[in-house]
Amino acid sequence: MELFLFDIPPESPRESFLPLSTNHRSGSVNVTWEPDVTFFIQGLVSLGEKQMILFVILLLGYIIILGGNSMIIFVALTDSKLSSPMYFFLSNLSFVDIVYTTTTIPNMLSGLLTHVKTISVPGCFLQMYFFIQLAVTGRAILTVMAYDRYVAICNPLRYTAIMTRPVRLILIAGAWSFGAFCTLPSAAMGWQRSYCGPYVVRHSWCDPSSVRRLVCGDTSVDNIVSLSFAMVSLLTTGVLILTSYVLIGVSMSRMGVAQRLKAVGTCAAHLTVVSISYGSASFVYISYRVGNFSPEVRIIVSVLYSALTPFLNPMIYSLRNKELRDSIWRTLSGFRPAAVSPRKDVSTVS
Repeated sequence: MELFLFDIPPESPRESFLPLSTNHRSGSVNVTWEPDVTFFIQGLVSLGEKQMILFVILLLGYIIILGGNSMIIFVALTDSKLSSPMYFFLSNLSFVDIVYTTTTIPNMLSGLLTHVKTISVPGCFLQMYFFIQLAVTGRAILTVMAYDRYVAICNPLRYTAIMTRPVRLILIAGAWSFGAFCTLPSAAMGWQRSYCGPYVVRHSWCDPSSVRRLVCGDTSVDNIVSLSFAMVSLLTTGVLILTSYVLIGVSMSRMGVAQRLKAVGTCAAHLTVVSISYGSASFVYISYRVGNFSPEVRIIVSVLYSALTPFLNPMIYSLRNKELRDSIWRTLSGFRPAAVSPRKDVSTVS
C-alpha cells in the first residue's frame, strides 16, 4: 500500500537534491502563518527527453482510468439489472479510484511539461491529505466488498435482508470515516511543523515523506505516528478481508461442485483485485527496502504503483463479471449510429 512508502528514509542527505546554488538550509518558518511560502516540486527533470515518453504513458493510462471507472459508475447508476449491493460498492470504489489518481497524476503530467512547478502550502497539504485518505478509503471499500461476498455466499437466503440500502450507506460511510481516522493525525502534525527553505520537494507531488524531510527538527514522532496509522489501516483491512475469505472457504467446502464453481465465480474478480493490490504493495515495499534505486526510479515506481489498481479494476471486473460486461456492451451499443442498429438487431435475433 502507498502508506508503506511514506516512511522510507532517504538514501542521501537532504541537501543532495537541492539546487546547486544552495548547499545550506535557510531559516525556519512555520508555513501555517506564512501565506507567501510555496513548495517547489522537483519532479523528474533529470530524465531529459525521456520525460515525454513517460508523459505519453501516464496520459494514456490516466485516460483509461477515467474512462473505465466512469463507465462502471454510469452503468451501475443507470442499468436496473445492476441494482445489487455489489455494484453499489463497485461504483463507489471506481469513484475513489478516479479521485485518488486525479490528486497526483495531473500534477505529474504538468510537471513533466513545465519542468518547474510550485504549489501553495494549503494546496500541498490538501493534496497530501487526500492522497493518503483516498488510499485508505479504497482499502476499506475492498474490505466492505469482501464482507458483501461473505454474506452472499455464506448466508444467501438472508442476503437481501441484511444488505439493505441503509446498511450499504452505513458501510460506505464507515469506509470514508476510517480513511479520515487514519489520515488526520499525521496530516495535522505536519501542518503544525516549521519548515526550512529552500522548500524543494523531491517528488512529482507532495508526497508525505518528501515533505517531512523539509521539517526543521526531529521528525521521529511524526514517523512513528504515520507508520502506526499505516499499520492500523493495513492490518485492519487485511485481517478482515482474510477472515471473510477463510469463512467463505469453509462454507464452500460443504457445497457441491456446481455451487462451489458458482461461488468461485462470484469472488473471482474481487479476489483478483485484492491479490494484485496487496501483492504489488508488498513487492514495492520490499524493493524499496532492499533495492538500490535512484530517486527518479523511486518516483516512477510509486506513480505506476498508485495507478496500477485503478487502471486494472475496470478490466478485471468487466472481464470476469458477465452482467457488468453485458451492461457495458448495451450502453456502448446505444451510442452507435442509427444505421448500425438494424444489423445489430438482426444478428441478435438470429
